[in-house]
Amino acid sequence: MSAGPVIGIAAARERAQWSFWDQPAQVVAESYVGAVERTAAAALLLPIVERPHPDLLDRIDGLLLIGGADVDPATYGADRDPATEATSPERDRFELTMVRAALDRRLPVLGICRGMQVLNVAFGGTLRQEVAPDAPNPHRRALGSFEGTDHKVIIEPGSLAAAAIGEEVYTARCHHHQGVAEIGEGLAVTARATVDGLAEAIESDDGSWVLGVQWHPEADERGRLFEALSEAARGRGRDGKRAARPDVALPARERR
Repeated sequence: MSAGPVIGIAAARERAQWSFWDQPAQVVAESYVGAVERTAAAALLLPIVERPHPDLLDRIDGLLLIGGADVDPATYGADRDPATEATSPERDRFELTMVRAALDRRLPVLGICRGMQVLNVAFGGTLRQEVAPDAPNPHRRALGSFEGTDHKVIIEPGSLAAAAIGEEVYTARCHHHQGVAEIGEGLAVTARATVDGLAEAIESDDGSWVLGVQWHPEADERGRLFEALSEAARGRGRDGKRAARPDVALPARERR
């Protein structure tokens, strides 16, 4: 029996307590690890280091960027808005390095929430530092909870997002207050929230398996997005071949 693909998960650096210890730690929530492992793939934590080694990606078959702190506006050339919350410049640098190395290697890449925003910045895009400045935010009702955030997302037929998710109308669960502003060069918006039109999925427009979703699929065990990532990684193997999207008809892409 052949081994399953290895999915590298970029970690977050947080202060953590365990046993007798209270100190900085490299962490990945169990929900992400479990979602990957349920696909018969192996989850490998990629710790934030001061000097990232892109060659580490030669040991994995796919890259997963998870949720977390706001992206530092300096990474996309913007002044910091008061709405921007805690940032982690070292995490930004690490993840941007990993994304660019993954793209060079044609690895499948999935970005979730913050991870989608990092993808957009890696392609030269910008972010909205507050998506609902004058009204209750439908994408984050309470800190640390998905309660009350369920909303419909319309996904473009024929897109990688539609093929990976298996639906063209999806009920998303979110926890974010920022989002995509200007889409990065080489990316396309392929899903939007019905509640406010916010970009909910972005993907590469060159046919490679690069996808970002603004919601949290690890909070939905019925979804198949992680399985789609594993399938793409499994199909690639480690022979350096391009990770292609499923064989679907691709319509003209939206770039706004």
